[in-house]
Amino acid sequence: MLQNQLEFSADKVTVTQVIANLGAITGGTVVGYCSEVFGRRLSILAMCVLGGALLYPYGFLKDERIAAAAFFEQFAVQGAWGVVPIHLMELSPAGFRTFVVGTSYQLGNLVSSASSTIEATIGERFPLPPTATGVQRYVYGKVIAIFMACVFTYLFVLVLIGPERKDRQMAEGDGIEEAVRPHHAHDDTEVGQHHGQQQQGERGLRRELSSTDSSSGEKEKSREKTVEYSTPVAPASAAAPSTAV
Repeated sequence: MLQNQLEFSADKVTVTQVIANLGAITGGTVVGYCSEVFGRRLSILAMCVLGGALLYPYGFLKDERIAAAAFFEQFAVQGAWGVVPIHLMELSPAGFRTFVVGTSYQLGNLVSSASSTIEATIGERFPLPPTATGVQRYVYGKVIAIFMACVFTYLFVLVLIGPERKDRQMAEGDGIEEAVRPHHAHDDTEVGQHHGQQQQGERGLRRELSSTDSSSGEKEKSREKTVEYSTPVAPASAAAPSTAV
């Protein structure tokens, strides 16, 4: 687009690409941080709206001002797609998080692998006057704007109708773990129940020990009475011998 449609020199193309990449780095960093405050879905939706609004200057400016449009367009693109991986991880089951994110990334590459050929083929339907050297020129900016509008719309609708599980625990589980605060509340409840069960067990043990002590005391008293009753008593005649002559 920059070389064929706008006839930029190699230096201008390089500068424009560098500015666009700086916008992508800035967008990924800033929007990624903001998603921790405002949520994943809101951040992605806002960047889709911003990116869609910037499609016209990004695709139809014909001079050096396109560098500014490229900066903010790539800011929006990377701002939206930079939040997508963590959003997918929070939505995925614990045992499949890396599988879902990695597979989604590679499937996206597979689907978009033919985009350059498709764009070039469609761009040929919008020809421009050839250059002085006879090189054919086409309006690639219009095709790029159409493609990006479709992608922004698709992501916007998908995120809008989908759920969000921000602040979800990343520990191993069944994939339906609750958010941080409910999880802590559940832990506190479990600790309280465990403590109550422990106290009940201790009270039962003390009752058992008391019962054992009482039983031992009764057995001891019974043994003493048995010994007392089994001792022989001497007759009165034997105790007082006769003194008669």
